[in-house]
Amino acid sequence: MNNEEEKEIRQEKERIDQMIVEIDHAIKKLHNRGSDVKSDALELRKTFWQDVTVNLDEPDDVIETFTSIKQQAELLSERERSHGQIHKRLKTLARLKDSPYFGRIDFKEEGEEVESVYLGIASFMDRNEEHFLIYDWRAPISSLYYDFPPGPASYVTPEGMISGEMTLKRQFIIRNGKMISMFDTGITIGDELLQEVLGSNATTQMKSIVATIQKEQNRIIRNEKSKLLVVQGVAGSGKTSAALQRVAYLLYRYRETLASENIMLFSPNPLFNSYVSTVLPELGEENMKQTTFQEYLDSQLGSHYRVEDSFSQLEFLLNEESSAYYHTRMASIRFKGSLSFKDYIDSFLDSIHLGGLYFKNIFFRGRVIVSKMDILDQFYQLDMKMSIANRIQIVQDWIIKCLRTQAKKEQKKSWVEEEIQLLEKEDYLAAFNAYKKKHRYKKDTFNDFEEEKKFLVKQVVNREMKPLIRSVKQLRFIDMKKIYQQIFTEQIPFTQELPAEWEQICQISITALQKNILSYEDATPFLYLKERIEGKKVNLSIRHVFIDEAQDYSPFQFAYLKELFPYSKMTLLGDMNQAIFLHSKDMVNIFQEDPDSEKETIVLTKSYRSTKQIVEFTRGLVLDGDKIEPFNREGRKPTLTIVSDEQDLKWKVLERIHKLRHRGYQTIAVIGKNANEAKQAFLALADQIDGYLMEKGSIHYEKGLVFIPAYLAKGIEFDAVIMYNASQKNYGREMERELFYTSCTRAMHELHLYSLGTESMFISRQPETTYDVLENYENMKLQERKL
Repeated sequence: MNNEEEKEIRQEKERIDQMIVEIDHAIKKLHNRGSDVKSDALELRKTFWQDVTVNLDEPDDVIETFTSIKQQAELLSERERSHGQIHKRLKTLARLKDSPYFGRIDFKEEGEEVESVYLGIASFMDRNEEHFLIYDWRAPISSLYYDFPPGPASYVTPEGMISGEMTLKRQFIIRNGKMISMFDTGITIGDELLQEVLGSNATTQMKSIVATIQKEQNRIIRNEKSKLLVVQGVAGSGKTSAALQRVAYLLYRYRETLASENIMLFSPNPLFNSYVSTVLPELGEENMKQTTFQEYLDSQLGSHYRVEDSFSQLEFLLNEESSAYYHTRMASIRFKGSLSFKDYIDSFLDSIHLGGLYFKNIFFRGRVIVSKMDILDQFYQLDMKMSIANRIQIVQDWIIKCLRTQAKKEQKKSWVEEEIQLLEKEDYLAAFNAYKKKHRYKKDTFNDFEEEKKFLVKQVVNREMKPLIRSVKQLRFIDMKKIYQQIFTEQIPFTQELPAEWEQICQISITALQKNILSYEDATPFLYLKERIEGKKVNLSIRHVFIDEAQDYSPFQFAYLKELFPYSKMTLLGDMNQAIFLHSKDMVNIFQEDPDSEKETIVLTKSYRSTKQIVEFTRGLVLDGDKIEPFNREGRKPTLTIVSDEQDLKWKVLERIHKLRHRGYQTIAVIGKNANEAKQAFLALADQIDGYLMEKGSIHYEKGLVFIPAYLAKGIEFDAVIMYNASQKNYGREMERELFYTSCTRAMHELHLYSLGTESMFISRQPETTYDVLENYENMKLQERKL
């Protein structure tokens, strides 16, 4: 190291020390301000009613009282909001104090002096708030760091393009306010920084990647124009991380008009929601709305039907190959997930304009008071040019009018008198209070007996009728199950070809519906039909929708989501090599019908999660795997161990877990093909070693040893992965290739495959140079040759 380099290092260390001083000063200043604001808020709460003028004698006095209360409430709300913002800023400053910045660029704008720009997770200004000491990584000028090497460079601002020359690009690793290392680089992000970040242990939460964003990931993050952004990225390419940084960028870029509640993330399972929950708060932003598609289906249908989830559907496909209706179910899943089935339902909807809707009788105290035939007649006498949903709305109003008319008739019936006699004291007092509220009557009894009786009669009938009116407002009078069943019982005019197994598909569909079960493949079509009849549900508050593991959505589901969020931009994230469900292999085919839509596809081919050795093995498991580029991080080759029986498997896996723990790995996953295998592995080892079982209802996972089915591990990474039984018997079908690949690509540092008997064809087809074969293998092969 020469004198110039030593001088540079010393100056950078001195700057960091100065930054800590400045940040400490800002923290102290904010603490003092926060204490004052908190005291103000507490004082306002104590004296709230003392500072309010309360006078209800005259109308003008009431208005004055209301205004006074409103002013005090707004003042208190402003103080509490300020306190919240101060607390949020203090948390950001604490993170800056630990690591003020991660990068520096020196940029000379045309006609200007060279400016040194330091990049961190948030902006930080000098004490006079005149100059930036640290720039937020999302600021326009910060894009230079991600997009250019030293030399000619430019960035886009709201005012236009700024061009110039980058004279220096420097990267830092700073921990606890101390510089660990510093290096200049001529590429986007130096391998040294990536090696440091990627070489560390996995955690139970996804990490922010702002210090290591690659150029192609920056394209994802800063994309503002595309109505549809499709990210097709290989396992470990950072597509989900980039998407979360994209959320943070959008919240920063459009902070005046966009809030976290305007963004929705559909994730693959509840566990994943927990896994990514800390990324945005680390960047000083609130989490967007998060759900799974299954949770949405349950919220819409779960109170009336047993809705199968996608994991139960997958368990059937993995485990029930010998079932009599296995191939019928496969055909059903494929067809009901297609746009052809959507077209089929649309054809059915066209046909019921003239006849074919079903309604339910409306009962009151065991009697039919509005018959389903009367409702049917009322519906079909309306103008057929009107939409079905508009006609339903008119019929709903008519039914409620009928119920109100019936309520007046009921008031004269003997059952009402009996109910009044049986009123509990609490019910009587409630009726009396309702009467006082309505008439502003202040005496302690009703005015006279007749008035009391008349009011109580109304109260009793209305109480009985209220649930019925609520049910009608919820459109429960429509027999949706019977309507949907017609799709499988009636001849519907349809120009496209139905599946060869259509008759059998109809039979299994009707059987499930009769048991009040909606299979996963039926849930979205059922909901689509329901909303076309009752009225479309459209979400106008969501402006950006992110869909992770998009390859697992059917074209029908995409079509439904597109209609649910008609004015939202969408970002789809997926990997065709991890398409473990029986859907189309094209994530975006639903959008091809909209050629004018602004869409962009970004393909990520470089895998950063796993070591070079693991990627070289796993890319051979999938078609076009040669296009997957490993990041140059060295490690151990994957291993294969063939065992003779379950006891041998148990002890070999146990031995491996002990070795992995000894190496310091904090997250170790034993991955089973399905829920049953993960549970079997857990039970086999539970008395020997601490670990826990992850199931589809799990919403958190912690450091340590986890036993997990392959489909729940999607999107998550572990220090080491043990494939519990990678045998040909377990993974011998072509449809299981993606599941096998998904399991293997969860590993960051080590991958170990155990096979009970002959290994899967997905392994045996790989070059032997890509994995190490351990004990028992040669003996097993020798025995097979003898047999």
